[in-house]
Amino acid sequence: MFENFTKTTIKTSGADIVTVTGGKGPPLLLMHGNPFNHLSWHKIAPRLAEEFTVVCTDLRGYGDSSKPPGGGDHSDYSFRAMAQDQVEVMQSLGFKQFYAAGHDRGARVLHRMCLDHGDKVLKAGFMDMLPQHHLLNNVTRQWGKFSWHWFFMIQDYPTPEKMMGADPEFFIKRKLSKTDQGTSFFGPEALADYIRCIKNPDVIHAMCEDYRATFGIDLDMDTADFDAGRRVETPSLILWGAKGGVGRNHNAAEVWSKYATNIVKTATVPSGHYLQEECPDETYDVLRNFFI
Repeated sequence: MFENFTKTTIKTSGADIVTVTGGKGPPLLLMHGNPFNHLSWHKIAPRLAEEFTVVCTDLRGYGDSSKPPGGGDHSDYSFRAMAQDQVEVMQSLGFKQFYAAGHDRGARVLHRMCLDHGDKVLKAGFMDMLPQHHLLNNVTRQWGKFSWHWFFMIQDYPTPEKMMGADPEFFIKRKLSKTDQGTSFFGPEALADYIRCIKNPDVIHAMCEDYRATFGIDLDMDTADFDAGRRVETPSLILWGAKGGVGRNHNAAEVWSKYATNIVKTATVPSGHYLQEECPDETYDVLRNFFI
């Protein structure tokens, strides 16, 4: 699926990050969401590699990247820690500055990256994500039901780990089946690999630690930054699926206007949450035209 890409594992100060790199041109980092790995970009990364040096990674805790202990406050799975990994990966590849796009959890990593390392991200593409500071301060019954896994996965260890681990394939397929399409639009090889990964108890635990950090240390950081008036200043694209939870239940452009001062473009594609796998052609076009 990543023909002509080079796969390696890059050691950062906090984790070992599986990385695939291919193409030529300006560097473009692509970060996946939950419960995926770098394969979530397999339908568009090779096309982007025709004009960019594309870097796709497994976030710490996901895929085959290492899974450090979360710590008492889960800080080793904070978006700050994940963003630091990604910056160090790009530095190890020789890129002091780069373009970046993130989907879902990867977009949350990118949000923190733009706040902590704003000088390194030249342009930022946020895909089907609203800042957790907004979501967690504006919880609605509708959002809580749709995003049920947020509230399940943050429960104390080992409750969600045990329940997810009892039938991980059922869990991941249930979570991914947000529409009547189910999982039909996922590439068979990619879906099989997502299932392989979630059958690893360490992956399940890391995913839960990721969500626990979101409700704790991540929200604390976000609140402090928001109250201090810190916003994303990086030229930004806000992209979402018109049929997904973001598109149907929120005004994404209005929400993001409170968190970013330089929104260059807003756009939608006719998909649910999984843009690059449901609508790869449209998603490729939007990303390519933004970063070119």
